[in-house]
Formats: sequence, C-alpha cells, structure tokens
Amino acid sequence: MPRLDYYDEVEIEDFEYDEDEEIYFYPCPCGDQFQITLSDLAAGEEEVTCPSCSLVIKVIYDKEVYRIKQEEFEKKNNKKEIATQQV
Repeated sequence: MPRLDYYDEVEIEDFEYDEDEEIYFYPCPCGDQFQITLSDLAAGEEEVTCPSCSLVIKVIYDKEVYRIKQEEFEKKNNKKEIATQQV
C-alpha cells in the first residue's frame, strides 16, 4: 500500500550523485541527508527515509532507466574482474 504522508516528492535530477559510493543524496530540513543507492533505484525503490528524523520523501524517476544503468554497471564490473583475474 503506497504511503500518503510524504514530506515531499523529489525528482532524481535534484539529488547529488556520488559516483564512488553510487549513492544519491538530497538535503533534509533536519540537517542530515536522504540517501538512495543506484541498486535501490534499479530495484524500484522510491521511498527514502532520513536517517536522523522521521521524514520520508518519494523519489520521482524512470525506473526502467535505472534498471538498465544497474545492468550496465554490473557488466562493466564483471569485465574488470575478469581482466584482473587473467593478469
């Protein structure tokens, strides 16, 4: 059952992205940050709870795009692992 008590609905484009950690960040009014991973997005997650308070936001994004991004990332990592094993 979908939540009806979101603090806000935020487009994924409004999040900051950390490529090293593969995590999207968005500031929370409490001073902490909402966080959602690329894997979470690929899995269809759209609710994010602030780790410091009870606020929940809904992330607006194209689920198919992030599923494809996750598949591409996994393929790239598999190729790197195979290359290092062959060395």
